[in-house]
Amino acid sequence: MKDTSADFLSLKNVTKRFSPHVSLGDRIAAALGASVETRSVQAVTNVSLGVPKGETLGLVGESGCGKSTLGRIAAGIYAPSEGAVLLDGQPVMENGVKITTRIQTVFQDPFASLDPRMRIGDIIAEGPIAHGLIARDKAPAYVAEWLMRVGLDRGLHERYPHQFSGGQRQRIAIARALAMQPDVLICDEPVASLDVSIQAQIINLFLKLRRELAITCVFISHDLGVVRHISDRVAVMYLGRIVEVGETEAVYADPQHPYTRALLDSVPKLVLDSDALVEFNAITGEIPSPLSPPPGCRFHPRCPFAFGRCSVEEPLLQATSSETQAACHLLEEADASV
Repeated sequence: MKDTSADFLSLKNVTKRFSPHVSLGDRIAAALGASVETRSVQAVTNVSLGVPKGETLGLVGESGCGKSTLGRIAAGIYAPSEGAVLLDGQPVMENGVKITTRIQTVFQDPFASLDPRMRIGDIIAEGPIAHGLIARDKAPAYVAEWLMRVGLDRGLHERYPHQFSGGQRQRIAIARALAMQPDVLICDEPVASLDVSIQAQIINLFLKLRRELAITCVFISHDLGVVRHISDRVAVMYLGRIVEVGETEAVYADPQHPYTRALLDSVPKLVLDSDALVEFNAITGEIPSPLSPPPGCRFHPRCPFAFGRCSVEEPLLQATSSETQAACHLLEEADASV
């Protein structure tokens, strides 16, 4: 089992619930004695994760599984409903407010994450100036340095975001995040909205900067190929819970949780059979609603191996080897039968 004492970024028993907005009509009805149902969305439930210094952790799962919410909790954007986030042993938030600049985020959509009314030089320099990392008169040289480090011409600082392509905008977003001199970078689907050829350029840029800056990273993506290429370890998330975590190659080579296996099987693969060009095995069933997640193992309604215990008892993460952990009752049954 992984030694958590070496973790630099730690999420400890983190839970996040989103309460629905109660309309004026519902409030009036409740005041008059009517029954008004308000169920919270359980986006993340009792998640504990650790990332050692300098490591890249990939976070994967289907859309709606809670991985972006977990990333925003780690970044200090969302306050957890329960649990805590620590960076180097110190809390990231106090009283629901982020108190550190050592964690920065690169968001999915570079068309939405950059202020269209600001020049890119001001976008990159705004945070470092506001937090006293640089003096205002040093900003032009500082911006020029970061533009060059992300592969852009230093003379572009006077332009606005709409004058750049999607890939160039994402480079600007990366420069803005790294200009804050963070220790941890949260990348939330940073290449999902880009063309494949541009994705490769951004991934190569990220790998280069990660080596140069020795930065710790949480890389969130639904693209299993990208995560395998870029991550040291991978965590698999399903309906708000971590179901498997371990060394990337170990998880990809021998997945222990049925959901992980189903995710990997759903990736299209070229086959040599002349009668079929592509093999594609989609996961059966629909992901349940986070308003009312199923009891026991949350994957059991879609799992082909589910048995009675799966529907009533929640499985806990347990070591399957020195490199991986998984939360599945099948593993305990297999151990008991040996």
